[in-house]
Amino acid sequence: MSEHNVDRDKVMQALGGKKGLIDSGLPAVVFLIVFNLDKDLKNALTSAVILSAILAIIRLARKDTVQHAVSGVLGVLICAYFANKSGNASDFYIPKLLTNLAYGSAYLIGNLVGWPLLGVVLGPLLGENFLWRLDPARKAIYIKASWIWVAMFFARIAVQYPIYRSGNVNLLGSVNLAMGYPLFFAAAYLSWLVIKTAPPVHKSED
Repeated sequence: MSEHNVDRDKVMQALGGKKGLIDSGLPAVVFLIVFNLDKDLKNALTSAVILSAILAIIRLARKDTVQHAVSGVLGVLICAYFANKSGNASDFYIPKLLTNLAYGSAYLIGNLVGWPLLGVVLGPLLGENFLWRLDPARKAIYIKASWIWVAMFFARIAVQYPIYRSGNVNLLGSVNLAMGYPLFFAAAYLSWLVIKTAPPVHKSED
């Protein structure tokens, strides 16, 4: 396997990977389907929570990483709490909106202060730790790639928040899914395309 392919796999895995997206995304799909079938919010929430727990158990049984499955369970529980407390199905998506706001703000601030989050996350994985901060070219590449994530997170909010305010849970759920997997993979792949154009990694001799 070429070095570029290895780096691509590291980038994709660090940003969540396919398993992480499945563990965190499938429960939301089930929530929307069940809610549309019987219009019972509690049944939809229960189905989503049960599925997220099953996915976590499967990861444990396979001795696979449970990081994303566990975070998926916690995420679904938080979403379920918001919706159950208000009795409004649309509130299932409040934590997702807040998460996008938090990540988007973090990536934005990181770029503005010269600590792009992609460099912070990927530097150690690519063997350069934080030496990229001493290399203006690599630092610029990490900042450029991080802007992709700033745009993605805030684009989700710009599109989905008005729908949330309208109370159209079906449209909100559908748009949330459409802007979930596709945008994530696009952002991750574009990030890798940008990062691979950087000068060679200056790896630590330690």
